[in-house]
Amino acid sequence: MKNTSRLSRTGTMRCLEFARRQLKKGEQHSGTTGDREYALDIFSGTASISVESVRGRNQVFPNAGGRSDVFSGPPVVVYIPPQSSFEITALSESLDVGIFGAPAKTLNHPRLLEGAEAVRNEAGRDNWRRIVYSALDTRVPADCLLIGETLNPPGNWSSYPPHKHDRSNPPNEAVLEEIYFFRVKPSQGFGFIYTYTAPDDPQGFSTVFVVEDGDTVLLPKGYHPVVAAAGYEVHYTWALAGEVRRYGAWSDDPRHSWVKKQ
Repeated sequence: MKNTSRLSRTGTMRCLEFARRQLKKGEQHSGTTGDREYALDIFSGTASISVESVRGRNQVFPNAGGRSDVFSGPPVVVYIPPQSSFEITALSESLDVGIFGAPAKTLNHPRLLEGAEAVRNEAGRDNWRRIVYSALDTRVPADCLLIGETLNPPGNWSSYPPHKHDRSNPPNEAVLEEIYFFRVKPSQGFGFIYTYTAPDDPQGFSTVFVVEDGDTVLLPKGYHPVVAAAGYEVHYTWALAGEVRRYGAWSDDPRHSWVKKQ
């Protein structure tokens, strides 16, 4: 899959992939999953989504989605297992969908995850308070993917204290790639993401990206805190995949973890 957004990279992705599809009413997009599982996050609009699994079972989700934009409600996600074909048909005047993929072997069942099923959590406090939705999580049978969304109020930080998930150190940290897809409201706004590695990383880096509406950042390793510019809400859809399927398998930067104890 190809991503249509401006892209920022901090290394090579081996597992996760992402594409964005924007359709007008009546337009369709079809595909096959092959040896991967897909998750469709309906950013805005309403779609009919049909899925045919390797066992020949056809399932149709006739009115998936419905929110006007990512700032107006929780995510609606459709899970599609490997060895499946699918077709997306736009029912609303416009449809905006994110397609995330990762390797998978288990032939789980397709699933529509309505917005009411997403777990809403108000994380952090003060100027690092944000809303985090978990949509495709461990409540749903899947091999690898975890999908959710984070909403930063103007001027606030998220993915904070800075955390990383690039080393196998059970039970606390696991190797997990991540993708962030950003939206900004109003759309002319911006935010920043600071990506950096632990001091002892032999292939270390330290980079700050300006993120604007529709940008994507690939995160194969390193810490990755985000901040919204004053006056602008910053939203990002996040996808995780790697050696374990567990949200929270990360470690905080020990230099900054003290803020949790205040």
